[in-house]
Amino acid sequence: MMIERIVLDTNCLIMAISAKKTYHKIWESFLKGDFELCISNEILEEYEEVIARNISNKVSEIVIYTLLTRKNVKRFDPHFRFNLIKQDVDDNKFVDCAIVANAKCIVSEDHHFDILKTIDFPKVNIIGIDEFVKQL
Repeated sequence: MMIERIVLDTNCLIMAISAKKTYHKIWESFLKGDFELCISNEILEEYEEVIARNISNKVSEIVIYTLLTRKNVKRFDPHFRFNLIKQDVDDNKFVDCAIVANAKCIVSEDHHFDILKTIDFPKVNIIGIDEFVKQL
């Protein structure tokens, strides 16, 4: 069985690392190696910054260290910018990574990603965090 590749939006990662949330199952599944998490340097930098700002520097350091040392984390360096999201161009780093990684989907609750449902090529699937938890 091939392990599926996904891209996790920053807010979904934050929801997943909190042990108090129902979404912690995502982090546990990740640690078990149930899926491959695809990241780029830009995504990693955003993860680090947002976790440090919203939780703490220590948690940010631990999460980033974990991501950098796991075999089921795949790093990509997208050289082409597709610019599929116009409302919040900062979100395109997730789209570009998903395309280069040939990821199954981007897991996100951000409605800026909804535009992807109307784009046939390149096709990037977007699913919400609840749907992803059901699939685990």
